[in-house]
Amino acid sequence: MTDKYECLKLENQLCFPLYACSREIIKKYRPCLEKIELTYTQYIAMMIFWSEKRISVKELGKKLFLDSGTLTPVLKNLESKGLVTRKRSEEDERIVIAEITEKGEELKEKASEIPANVGKCVNIEPEEAETLYRILHKILDGIE
Repeated sequence: MTDKYECLKLENQLCFPLYACSREIIKKYRPCLEKIELTYTQYIAMMIFWSEKRISVKELGKKLFLDSGTLTPVLKNLESKGLVTRKRSEEDERIVIAEITEKGEELKEKASEIPANVGKCVNIEPEEAETLYRILHKILDGIE
Protein backbone atom coordinates (compact mmCIF):
# COMPACT_ATOMS: atom_id res chain seq x y z
CA MET A 1 0.00 0.00 0.00
CA THR A 2 1.35 3.44 -0.92
CA ASP A 3 1.43 6.36 1.45
CA LYS A 4 -1.28 8.82 0.37
CA TYR A 5 1.00 11.67 1.48
CA GLU A 6 3.90 10.58 -0.75
CA CYS A 7 2.83 13.29 -3.19
CA LEU A 8 3.52 15.94 -0.53
CA LYS A 9 7.21 15.13 -0.16
CA LEU A 10 9.42 17.88 -1.55
CA GLU A 11 11.61 15.38 -3.40
CA ASN A 12 8.54 14.25 -5.35
CA GLN A 13 7.70 17.72 -6.65
CA LEU A 14 8.67 18.81 -10.16
CA CYS A 15 7.92 22.42 -9.23
CA PHE A 16 10.60 22.58 -6.54
CA PRO A 17 13.72 21.96 -8.68
CA LEU A 18 12.29 24.32 -11.32
CA TYR A 19 11.78 27.00 -8.67
CA ALA A 20 15.20 26.44 -7.06
CA CYS A 21 17.03 26.42 -10.41
CA SER A 22 15.28 29.60 -11.47
CA ARG A 23 16.26 31.39 -8.26
CA GLU A 24 19.86 30.19 -8.40
CA ILE A 25 20.34 31.08 -12.06
CA ILE A 26 18.82 34.53 -11.55
CA LYS A 27 21.33 35.02 -8.70
CA LYS A 28 24.11 34.32 -11.21
CA TYR A 29 22.72 37.09 -13.44
CA ARG A 30 22.79 39.68 -10.67
CA PRO A 31 26.49 40.73 -10.87
CA CYS A 32 26.32 41.03 -14.67
CA LEU A 33 23.08 42.98 -14.55
CA GLU A 34 24.35 45.33 -11.86
CA LYS A 35 26.99 46.49 -14.34
CA ILE A 36 24.27 47.63 -16.74
CA GLU A 37 21.94 48.76 -13.93
CA LEU A 38 19.07 46.40 -14.71
CA THR A 39 17.10 43.90 -12.67
CA TYR A 40 16.45 40.49 -14.16
CA THR A 41 12.86 41.43 -15.04
CA GLN A 42 14.04 44.64 -16.72
CA TYR A 43 16.67 42.62 -18.60
CA ILE A 44 14.18 40.12 -20.02
CA ALA A 45 11.92 43.00 -21.05
CA MET A 46 14.86 44.65 -22.80
CA MET A 47 15.56 41.38 -24.62
CA ILE A 48 12.12 41.69 -26.21
CA PHE A 49 12.77 45.34 -27.11
CA TRP A 50 16.16 44.50 -28.64
CA SER A 51 14.50 42.09 -31.02
CA GLU A 52 11.10 43.72 -31.62
CA LYS A 53 11.86 47.44 -31.09
CA ARG A 54 8.16 48.34 -30.65
CA ILE A 55 5.43 46.30 -28.94
CA SER A 56 2.12 46.75 -27.18
CA VAL A 57 2.34 46.51 -23.40
CA LYS A 58 -0.27 43.75 -23.46
CA GLU A 59 1.77 41.66 -25.94
CA LEU A 60 4.96 42.28 -23.93
CA GLY A 61 3.21 40.97 -20.81
CA LYS A 62 2.13 37.83 -22.69
CA LYS A 63 5.64 37.14 -23.95
CA LEU A 64 7.14 37.60 -20.48
CA PHE A 65 4.31 35.86 -18.57
CA LEU A 66 3.86 39.02 -16.49
CA ASP A 67 0.63 40.69 -15.44
CA SER A 68 0.19 44.45 -15.74
CA GLY A 69 0.72 44.93 -12.00
CA THR A 70 4.24 43.59 -12.38
CA LEU A 71 4.98 44.93 -15.84
CA THR A 72 3.91 48.55 -15.30
CA PRO A 73 6.58 49.35 -12.66
CA VAL A 74 9.21 47.61 -14.80
CA LEU A 75 8.31 49.77 -17.79
CA LYS A 76 8.16 52.93 -15.65
CA ASN A 77 11.66 52.19 -14.41
CA LEU A 78 13.01 51.49 -17.91
CA GLU A 79 11.35 54.69 -19.10
CA SER A 80 12.90 56.72 -16.26
CA LYS A 81 16.32 55.36 -17.31
CA GLY A 82 15.65 56.55 -20.85
CA LEU A 83 15.70 53.02 -22.30
CA VAL A 84 12.10 52.86 -23.55
CA THR A 85 9.16 55.15 -24.18
CA ARG A 86 5.44 54.48 -23.80
CA LYS A 87 2.59 56.16 -25.60
CA ARG A 88 -1.01 55.48 -26.53
CA SER A 89 -1.68 54.05 -29.96
CA GLU A 90 -3.01 56.62 -32.41
CA GLU A 91 -5.36 53.98 -33.89
CA ASP A 92 -6.76 52.79 -30.55
CA GLU A 93 -6.16 54.84 -27.40
CA ARG A 94 -6.81 51.80 -25.20
CA ILE A 95 -3.55 50.27 -26.44
CA VAL A 96 -0.24 51.40 -24.96
CA ILE A 97 2.79 50.96 -27.18
CA ALA A 98 6.30 50.68 -25.73
CA GLU A 99 9.33 51.37 -27.89
CA ILE A 100 13.06 51.12 -27.37
CA THR A 101 15.08 54.35 -27.42
CA GLU A 102 18.51 54.91 -28.90
CA LYS A 103 19.98 54.68 -25.39
CA GLY A 104 18.18 51.36 -24.91
CA GLU A 105 19.54 50.10 -28.21
CA GLU A 106 23.08 51.09 -27.17
CA LEU A 107 22.75 49.00 -24.00
CA LYS A 108 22.43 45.91 -26.19
CA GLU A 109 26.18 45.91 -26.84
CA LYS A 110 27.02 45.79 -23.13
CA ALA A 111 24.39 43.11 -22.50
CA SER A 112 25.58 40.86 -25.33
CA GLU A 113 28.18 39.14 -23.10
CA ILE A 114 25.74 38.28 -20.30
CA PRO A 115 24.25 35.02 -21.67
CA ALA A 116 27.69 33.45 -22.22
CA ASN A 117 28.94 34.57 -18.80
CA VAL A 118 25.92 33.13 -17.01
CA GLY A 119 26.00 30.03 -19.23
CA LYS A 120 29.44 29.18 -17.82
CA CYS A 121 27.78 28.77 -14.40
CA VAL A 122 25.40 26.07 -15.62
CA ASN A 123 27.07 22.69 -15.82
CA ILE A 124 25.17 20.99 -18.63
CA GLU A 125 26.06 20.06 -22.19
CA PRO A 126 24.65 22.14 -25.06
CA GLU A 127 22.45 19.22 -26.16
CA GLU A 128 21.05 18.92 -22.63
CA ALA A 129 20.37 22.66 -22.60
CA GLU A 130 18.45 22.38 -25.88
CA THR A 131 16.40 19.46 -24.54
CA LEU A 132 15.66 21.31 -21.30
CA TYR A 133 14.64 24.41 -23.25
CA ARG A 134 12.20 22.39 -25.37
CA ILE A 135 10.71 20.66 -22.31
CA LEU A 136 10.30 23.92 -20.37
CA HIS A 137 8.59 25.59 -23.33
CA LYS A 138 6.34 22.57 -23.72
CA ILE A 139 5.30 23.04 -20.08
CA LEU A 140 4.75 26.78 -20.58
CA ASP A 141 2.71 26.19 -23.73
CA GLY A 142 0.58 23.67 -21.86
CA ILE A 143 -0.14 26.11 -19.04
CA GLU A 144 -1.58 28.77 -21.36
